[in-house]
Amino acid sequence: MAEYKIPEEYYFRLHHVRPRFKSDIENVLIYMAEEITSIGQKPTQEFVRLINSAVFRYPGNAHSTLKTINNWRTEISALFGFIEHDELTCKPGRRAVELATNQDLVEAFKVFLYNFQYPGAHIKPHRILEQINAGIHFKPAQYILRLLKHANKNSQNAVGLTKFEVCHCIFNDLRVTRDNEGVENTWQRIKLNRQNNLEYDQTGDVIRYAGDIVDYMEKANLLKTYDNRTYYLNMQEKTIINQFCQSTEWFDGYDHMLQNRAGNKTSIKEQTNAWFEYVNRDIENIDFSTNIFAYIEYNPTKLQQLQAGTGNITKGSFKTLIKREAELNKRIAVGEDELTAKDIGDIGEQLIHGHECMRMKLGNREDLIHLIKLIPTQFAVGYDINSVELNELKRFIEVKTTISAKPLHFTKIHLTRNEWNTARSTHDRYYIYRLMLSKTERKLFLLQDPVGLYEKKLIEIAYNDGIDIIFNPKTAGKYEELLTWQN
Repeated sequence: MAEYKIPEEYYFRLHHVRPRFKSDIENVLIYMAEEITSIGQKPTQEFVRLINSAVFRYPGNAHSTLKTINNWRTEISALFGFIEHDELTCKPGRRAVELATNQDLVEAFKVFLYNFQYPGAHIKPHRILEQINAGIHFKPAQYILRLLKHANKNSQNAVGLTKFEVCHCIFNDLRVTRDNEGVENTWQRIKLNRQNNLEYDQTGDVIRYAGDIVDYMEKANLLKTYDNRTYYLNMQEKTIINQFCQSTEWFDGYDHMLQNRAGNKTSIKEQTNAWFEYVNRDIENIDFSTNIFAYIEYNPTKLQQLQAGTGNITKGSFKTLIKREAELNKRIAVGEDELTAKDIGDIGEQLIHGHECMRMKLGNREDLIHLIKLIPTQFAVGYDINSVELNELKRFIEVKTTISAKPLHFTKIHLTRNEWNTARSTHDRYYIYRLMLSKTERKLFLLQDPVGLYEKKLIEIAYNDGIDIIFNPKTAGKYEELLTWQN
């Protein structure tokens, strides 16, 4: 079978930093965001020492070489903009602080992709210079979303793209990345390749950079896949997708060099701090926070099939899934099923409120349900939910919610000083509910009486603008099924 080749005069391979922790990227990012945020602004040498120490503490890194640790630090900084620099100091970037505070990895990937462009200071200066000399001016996530919107516009079935098509027809083609070719022409080229049964070079080293962006777009809930091969628009994110497509935001620090197709490493280096200021700017006009109800109701049937492996998705059932997806797209296109963004903490608390009410019902104490109340944040009582035991004793619940594309492992929870003081005064009546939501599962972990656990040396604590609780889930706390309220 014939293989598609980009015409030589249009071939230019894009690339970016590929974290060596990519297979564990969500766990690493949330851990490092918390660690970087806790350090605060420090002289550069001290900041680097503290970050390296945190990287060494990440599970599996205890025996890593200093070179490996330095690479982790620089990759996190370069690609995700978690650190800002000036001449003498380093400080946590806004993106790191947001992730540490909001615990919303899906939001973090959306913001990352919204800012990500070529050229950008996420690669070394000599590579930026190559892109400038080639005239590259490209925002990959925006272009992919625009193309998929166009492809789906008049289609009876949901239309997707493979990583191979993204690589060879978008990423490495100057007609797209330099000349800003309209998505209509690119889509016609892809369709023609399909009609002619052309194959693509699928070598991992060839497609890995385009594949990374597609993977990040799935983690951001902008794309979804049923077979880990073809990726479709997630129309439950219609509002955000439209804002991506309509955005005109662009880091213009290299534009004068792009206009002249000339630059030098010195002038490129001068833009480095400006780049990290740009990716850490306050994006006020878009709410990227995750709609948890839409996210966790990601169609369990699809998830079960995906978890079982692509071999268990029959041709007929796959066609049914795609047909249903197309129907959803059409409903949303005419204004139905519009989903609005929700605050992650509030929704997590509502889920736990429902859990507690259902716990009472299953315990035959529906008479106590009226005692379960959400506490407004402004009351600052040190917990989120006033609940009750089946024997009518009080239960004070602090809810910590994290959302990600895949299940996370965790060994740390942060409490404010007020929350810790409340835990100290309420003893074994104080609970931390750690709720972790992903596309494939919902995990609820309970930690009762954290102060008592610390006094018994079952957990460790660290003072960090409040209290960091460090623990082993096998020896402190327990998992419970997250209950859903049912009348």
